[in-house]
This record gives sequence, C-alpha cells and structure tokens, in this order.
Amino acid sequence: MFTHYRTQGFILKKTDSGEADRIFTIYTKDFGKLELLAKAERKINSKLRAGLELFYLSEIEFIQGKSHKTLTDAILINSFKNLRKNLKKLSVAYKISDVIDNLIKGQEADEKIWQLLNDVFEKLNNLSAVGSHLLLVYHYFFWNFFSVLGYELELYRCSLCQKKLIPGSIYFSPKEGGLICQNCLKSVKSIKEVDPETIKILRIILKKDWSLLSKLKIEKLHLESLAAISEEWYRFTLNNL
Repeated sequence: MFTHYRTQGFILKKTDSGEADRIFTIYTKDFGKLELLAKAERKINSKLRAGLELFYLSEIEFIQGKSHKTLTDAILINSFKNLRKNLKKLSVAYKISDVIDNLIKGQEADEKIWQLLNDVFEKLNNLSAVGSHLLLVYHYFFWNFFSVLGYELELYRCSLCQKKLIPGSIYFSPKEGGLICQNCLKSVKSIKEVDPETIKILRIILKKDWSLLSKLKIEKLHLESLAAISEEWYRFTLNNL
C-alpha cells in the first residue's frame, strides 16, 4: 500500500510525457525540489489541472512508486493573478524557475529557499511598477539564493588580500568569489571593473533591504552592469558544478 504525502509547492516547470501525462518540477516546503508525474493531466477532464498551472502555489499530494513519484491531488492556494497578466513579470518568474532547476539537483528541504520563493513571488505579484524595479526582483532573488547555497559574494574585502575595499578601481572575479582591489589586479585573469553604484546595489540586495532597494532610482547603465555580473557569476557556477 502506498503512503500519501502532502505538502505545499511552487509549480516551476512542466514537460509533456507520453500521450497525456506531464512531469512537473515543483519546489516544495517539506521535500525541496521534486519531479512529479501527473498521469493524464493533459486531458480536459483531469482533476489535477486546476492546481498545476506554472507559478501557482498549490497544496499537492503524491505517492512514491518504484521508479517515480506520482501526483494524486493538487489544490490551488495562490495563483498570483497579477503576475500572470504581465509578460515582463512572467519573464522574471521563468528566469527564477531556471535558476532553481539548474542549481538544485537533489531532494532536500530548505526553509530559507522556501521563504525566499514566497517573498519574491509576492513581490512580483504585488509590484505595480515595471522596468528597473521589476528586474531588481530577479537580482534580489538571484543573489540571496546563492547566499543560501553558500556562494555569497564578497563585497567588503578584497577576495585575494582580504584588505577592506576602499573607493577607487574595484574589479569583479567569479573565480575568486567576489571583488578584487587594484593592488591584486595583476594576479587575476578574466575580471570586470565594477562601478561604486553597482556595488552599493549588491550590498543592499544581500542585506535583504527591499524597502531601501525599491526606493532607489537606478540608471540603465548600473542595471546593465548588475545583469552582466549576475550572468557571469551564474555561468561560472554552472560550469563548475
């Protein structure tokens, strides 16, 4: 006899399987990231469909079979309807989903990741502004997610000599785990100079001070710099897993 497990989860990804089945990637409160089979979910009369749309928060039930876990129930908790009406918000949600799917490999619950997902999906849903502040939600998630995983960026001391960073020419090196002072510049390859405003934004993000972050007027130049650093850090991490 199968044991039934119940938990809450964010629906992050779905893949068609067979003629009518789907496999869902769900980050759950009690089990971490799960791959779950939903039998006949693509059929119009499937009872599971109402709770399994992308980026829903749902209460789910599943059983563990010999080769896979199978969904038996899905009840909607929060559809984040404002998120679903905005293509830019949806784009951010997809990026968050990709980061989680690519970097979390095993099944392990993590309360900090769970709370972070709740936090960022609420922000995406409720944020009225678009543009820079909408993109900031992604970077807020991205850097705090890496911090939870143990890859926090060093932003106050040189990652090589460990001396306190002073205003001036400061550089970023994913290989060294953070910022590099000008004195250590010659010791590092593949680095990028970082302007003081971008460093300030990163520091506020890692303090989780959304109240201050949401009030900043961020120029396009600094947002592009932040995006470039995030992408470089992400790419380096993926290549070294």
